[in-house]
Amino acid sequence: MKKILSLIVMAILCSAMVAQKPIIKFDKETYDFGEIKEADGPVTVDFNYQNTGATPLVLHSVQASCGCTTPEWTRTPIQPNGSGVIKVTFNPENRPGTFSKTITVQSNAQSAVKTLRITGNVLQKPKTLQDEYPVNFEGLRLTDSHLPFTKMTPDETKTAEIKVVNTLDSALTPHFINIPKHIQIAAIPATIQPGEYGVIQANYDASAKNDWGFVSDQVYVTFSDKKKYTNRLNISATISEDFSQLTEEQLANAPIIEFDEKSFDFGEITQGQKVEHDFTVSNKGNDNLIIRKVKASCGCTAVKPEKTVLEKGESTSVHVTFDSRGKSGRQQKTITIISNDPKQSNILLRISGTVTSPGADVVK
Repeated sequence: MKKILSLIVMAILCSAMVAQKPIIKFDKETYDFGEIKEADGPVTVDFNYQNTGATPLVLHSVQASCGCTTPEWTRTPIQPNGSGVIKVTFNPENRPGTFSKTITVQSNAQSAVKTLRITGNVLQKPKTLQDEYPVNFEGLRLTDSHLPFTKMTPDETKTAEIKVVNTLDSALTPHFINIPKHIQIAAIPATIQPGEYGVIQANYDASAKNDWGFVSDQVYVTFSDKKKYTNRLNISATISEDFSQLTEEQLANAPIIEFDEKSFDFGEITQGQKVEHDFTVSNKGNDNLIIRKVKASCGCTAVKPEKTVLEKGESTSVHVTFDSRGKSGRQQKTITIISNDPKQSNILLRISGTVTSPGADVVK
């Protein structure tokens, strides 16, 4: 009987506590902006609310589901029968099409979490010439300053182009300098008349580049004899073998690259010290393993493999030297190993540690 009475008392107390909690009531929980124009900029709606409970209402947090949506709200406690507002602003810039965004409201109310929603449809603003050709080389506007040739095989040749337009009142004749031997580049037409459109076309010969992995070059555009460094085109490619045509038998007999470890932490050293470490690489496959390229992420790290061709079962070392001159704090450097292992043609090794200034204490 006592147990039953205790349960009844607890239930009454809980009910009383719930009854004493504030109650948040919104004038609306969704709002449709309908069609809005991107060119008109941000739009705003007010979600008004009232505390219909018996104790003060406090909003703990108001969070939008997207960075394009910004809420502002009443920060002070709302007394019983008092009211507040959550002002929600949506920025349509670069967001054409329909949208649906939520705003999560957390408070000390009986319903601790409420979700508000805004919807609508953004009408894209007409693109200007500057929007379509954002790069400006002294009046010659380009759609981009980067010519990516993406993935190429070592003996492949590819062509890519950038669209251009002459926005001046006089003709422009682009010239190109710093052209490497594996790239041919020209403007078409060679002289671009006022208001005329054209292209900058480049031809990339991977065999002439004779390199592996991600590689890049810079070519400069000039309209006189002077080199202007701001008129720079970045030309890149990722040169790698195509293993997709290998048969199951060829894959079974392929080389397999294996390292004794892929990371090394040198601990703490004083600025100016050098760290040396050997990574051991082995060929666990049946065919010769060829190390195509070894490249460090920083000029402060020197890398040199003892051998670049390993027969079946053979091992060698990749010697790494890290020079801490001019470095301080936590350091993390990577070494890219490119080989003819069809399943692991690119491997990252890591060397890390902390460099302290002479006489400095390291905070742990």
